Amino acid sequence: MRAVAEELLEASALCAISTVSPGGRAHVNTAYFGWTPDLRIVWMSEPRVRHSRNLRARPSAAVAVYNSTQTWGRPDRGIQLFGSARPTRDDTAYAARFPEYESFEAYRAYELVPNRVKLFDERTLGAATFVTGQLMVVDGGFLASGVNQ
Repeated sequence: MRAVAEELLEASALCAISTVSPGGRAHVNTAYFGWTPDLRIVWMSEPRVRHSRNLRARPSAAVAVYNSTQTWGRPDRGIQLFGSARPTRDDTAYAARFPEYESFEAYRAYELVPNRVKLFDERTLGAATFVTGQLMVVDGGFLASGVNQ
């Protein structure tokens, strides 16, 4: 499962980040991201924008990563991660993925710390097969437990 998750995260440099407003309304934002071996997702954002403000009020968040050039009717793939997001000072994963990145004052690094993952890779897992599991950090990596197909 680890290899599948890592391959899916490498499939696109963009992710969709879902947050919840203080009033309970859903909000989605697209951002470039980096990732760590324990599946933390790291992105850069301006602290005053809606999704950053939402995270200060409610840290619950989800991230979806998929290759947007997929063709309907052919094998599809993607990964969804669910957990809590927060500002972080560690932009190492982001900088590693984007070598031309230079930090700048207006933006901050944010990270999703996932507790659940959902994998969809028809080439590897079979047609219409979703695999979900709880995440536990083990030796700097992750272990999915309670996996359901």
